[in-house]
Amino acid sequence: MQRKTYRVRQAFLAAVFGAAIAAAGAVAEEPAPAQENTMITIETSLGDLTVELFDAKAPVTVENFLAYVDAGFFDGTIFHRVIPRFMIQGGGFTADMAQKRTRPPIRNEAANGLKNERGTLAMARTGEIHSATSQFFINLVDNAALDHGVRDYGYAVFGRVTEGMDVVDRIAAVPTGTRGGHRDVPVEPVVIRAVRRR
Repeated sequence: MQRKTYRVRQAFLAAVFGAAIAAAGAVAEEPAPAQENTMITIETSLGDLTVELFDAKAPVTVENFLAYVDAGFFDGTIFHRVIPRFMIQGGGFTADMAQKRTRPPIRNEAANGLKNERGTLAMARTGEIHSATSQFFINLVDNAALDHGVRDYGYAVFGRVTEGMDVVDRIAAVPTGTRGGHRDVPVEPVVIRAVRRR
């Protein structure tokens, strides 16, 4: 009888301590590493930009943008709209002001909490909220009027320039005019030579 009681007690202790050890092991497990943001390089005729994309905050927008990057879509396009103290816009026209055919429009992620601050990239769109395709712009100043809010749904921020804001400012300073029915077009094309993942 004593031997049986001993075996029961041993089994009980093994079960208790085994569960405790398992629980401790679960607590000790390291959390999964945070997803790193995708980095890209935008090579222009006036210099290069390094851009960090906000994969987690703007997943739909970043996936769409990278699809264009991987397809080489942006290579040979231009910054076709330059407005000092506001923004520079590109990603849709070639140097002869021919508009490129794009993928279908995407859902607007302007409600992601990111702000249109100096140096950030956001998607250009028409008056339709969910109409962004390939064109993007880089904010030259803090443009709070472009943020998601009561007045307007806003423009989805999906990245920021980490190196090369001097290049952005150089582009913003080029002379502009009207061309092909478009205003604020650089007189001398500012070409996006290539956009690549780093």
